[in-house]
Amino acid sequence: MKIRKAVVTAAGPAQRELPLQRLVDRDGTAKSALRLLLDEAAAAGIGEIAVVVHSDDRARYAEAAGAPGPRLQFIAQPAARGYADALLQARDFIGDESFLHLVGDHLFLPRGATRPAAELVAAAEREGAAVSAVQATREAHLPQFGAVGGPRVAGAEGLFTIDAVLEKPTPTEAEQKLFVPGLRAGHYLCFFGLHVLPAALFGPLERAVREAGDPLRVSLTQALATLPGRAKWLALEVAATRFDLGEKYGLLIAQLALALAGRDRDDVLAQVTELLLAREKVRATGGGA
Repeated sequence: MKIRKAVVTAAGPAQRELPLQRLVDRDGTAKSALRLLLDEAAAAGIGEIAVVVHSDDRARYAEAAGAPGPRLQFIAQPAARGYADALLQARDFIGDESFLHLVGDHLFLPRGATRPAAELVAAAEREGAAVSAVQATREAHLPQFGAVGGPRVAGAEGLFTIDAVLEKPTPTEAEQKLFVPGLRAGHYLCFFGLHVLPAALFGPLERAVREAGDPLRVSLTQALATLPGRAKWLALEVAATRFDLGEKYGLLIAQLALALAGRDRDDVLAQVTELLLAREKVRATGGGA
């Protein structure tokens, strides 16, 4: 199995401005968040990328993308009908191939030499399976994520066979249904915002959207829940940090992380230290809360 295509979803009303924000990459180059995502896909060997956007955003996104390398096209979501419907818009682009999927409001920083999307694609091609990136997450954060459970794959570090999946479970639900051998107590494997998915997923996704009273409430996790028992689906615990740009201070934290991992690290550290020292001096003289 060769993964050649990727889909980035970026059409949500609360999401569509985030990929257009500019950050300074680790090499000191200013880029849009969208370009950073496209670079992530390109580094995984992806040759064609579709970005699902709001119908008014094609021109702005094309400008923000620049020239990422892979062939790039923009697919408009005709109406704001939610995440699952946005992914369905790329069905014709994907055809019958498995594909890499990235969400438009997340950025990723590797902890080692290999980028997380490349790590995920390599695992999918090696195993001939759908693979979702996951990270061990404290139970207090379960309401923010889909989560999975299942046994470890023998002889493959960080790889799990998924036999259960829940969308934003309570800690009690997770404890009962999402057991993972060897994981720390109170921690569960939660989705990371990166997947290699089979084209066969579009069928369950379309049914879920069609049957829903409100398509905005249909999650990708509902369609993924149909995979165990029907197709080989694995979870890979990736060695990376995820940054949700939509969270409070999300852009700021992502920028700091990129800067501290890049060539301007010492200069940024010096400036942050100066700010902290100045703040402490104000506090010491009673000039601030």
